[in-house]
Amino acid sequence: MAAHVSALPIPGAWKIETPRREDGRGSFHEWFRDDIVGAATGDSWQPRQAHWSLSDRGVLRGISVVTGTPGQSKYVTCARGAVLDVVVDLRPGSPMFGRWHMEQLDEDHDVSLYLGEGLGHAFLSLSANSMLMYLVSQPHDPASDVRIQALGPDLGISWPAEIPVTQSPKDLAAPSLANAGRTGRLPAYTL
Repeated sequence: MAAHVSALPIPGAWKIETPRREDGRGSFHEWFRDDIVGAATGDSWQPRQAHWSLSDRGVLRGISVVTGTPGQSKYVTCARGAVLDVVVDLRPGSPMFGRWHMEQLDEDHDVSLYLGEGLGHAFLSLSANSMLMYLVSQPHDPASDVRIQALGPDLGISWPAEIPVTQSPKDLAAPSLANAGRTGRLPAYTL
């Protein structure tokens, strides 16, 4: 069975479903192939850094985006637990600027998301000890990391009301999309 790649409603974001092989020993999952991602997205990038995060139920991380040249593309998957993963178009001038798309990623479904440069990323952990794994095209540079308030009314992201949310002080202090736009720190939109 081959990987299935589909474009998400936000230009530059893709959903990649990969096969899992199971037998009496357990399972094997090929969660990333650069040739498949490159052929589908038209991006030819090599991962330059990998990280993972563990989050308790209700932890909301992001919205984060790396600005500058080059920006940072991300490839994310949930290896344990479950998250609601959100991609937000933070590129002024984009026809989808300010719009978002949500996908559930979890350990039972072999789904990853590819987010091109200039797209914001956030996720809400739905279970205890959710592990999200990232491959990124550029090493983290704190000077080019921009945060946007994930609970801001200007975005109106439909987070589940029944889950109490915990955010880091940095994410709590993040500006709204409108305020961030006024600072001129949002990523550029290029065709």
